[in-house]
Amino acid sequence: QVQLVESGGGAVQAGGSLRLSCAASGRTFRAYNMGWFRQAPGKEREFVAASSWSGGSTYADSVKGRFTISRDNAKNTVYLQMNSLKPEDTAVYYCAGDARAVVTDPSGWNYWGQGTQVTVSS
Repeated sequence: QVQLVESGGGAVQAGGSLRLSCAASGRTFRAYNMGWFRQAPGKEREFVAASSWSGGSTYADSVKGRFTISRDNAKNTVYLQMNSLKPEDTAVYYCAGDARAVVTDPSGWNYWGQGTQVTVSS
């Protein structure tokens, strides 16, 4: 069982930056793929980025070049550095974890955090 707790959300103006953190419980963090998803009001949850246990990273086209996912296995924490934020990045951001292959479909992830709100104003 893995428990995930996000932090770092907030309100920022367009062009600004935020860093989200996701702290995971459990001793097998390094064996898990970790991902970030987001859900805007009235929209489906969508993939943002993922960090595989082997060290690779995957990004949605909409955030490539602006967002960076990283992980610190010693701290059981995954981060999402968000730069050049746009109003369309406004959403609740969720951390996810799973030991299976990285997929962009939310149904392929077993563990979820409670979410943290990111609001970007123009």
